[in-house]
Amino acid sequence: MYRFKKTYVKLSKNWFWKYGWLVLIALFLAGRYIYFMPKFDGGELAPVFEASLRDGQHFDLEQWRGSYVIVHFWGSWCGPCRRNNPAMVQLYENLHRDAAETQHRLEIVSIGIETDSNRWARAIEKDGLIWPYHISSFKRFDDPIARLYGVREIPSYYLLDPKGVILAHNPSPESVISLVKAGVN
Repeated sequence: MYRFKKTYVKLSKNWFWKYGWLVLIALFLAGRYIYFMPKFDGGELAPVFEASLRDGQHFDLEQWRGSYVIVHFWGSWCGPCRRNNPAMVQLYENLHRDAAETQHRLEIVSIGIETDSNRWARAIEKDGLIWPYHISSFKRFDDPIARLYGVREIPSYYLLDPKGVILAHNPSPESVISLVKAGVN
């Protein structure tokens, strides 16, 4: 009996060193995937919010029913966000300006995942984020809007249709153009 137990313990230790680390890595990756999953799927009504804009004016997402809206979460300190900003500017220029052609205009509402207001303002100017809707509570991921949308990584954005329904999470610029120009409601 003693010999059996000793062999069993030896086998279980060898098993862990050979295969256990794979199980731990798989569990870690599965947990990370679940943690970073978007809170909302396409087809769900987007949560509405009110906030103060960078210039102090009041903003209410409800006011943009009837337009396509991108709720854009980004940070001045985030390299991928900054590399993504030119594509957001291009989308805005193409689809905001061409509102008559698309029957619905595109608005972008940027939520800064920030702690430093000066750095945020400089990044807005430097990246040419020309739309007027910039919001930040300077609480990074504890920002109330980021929490409302379940944002845990950036860049992250949701495309909303004119009825306020989420069409996509992090769609490519080409997908945004296709959806807006097709007039998907």
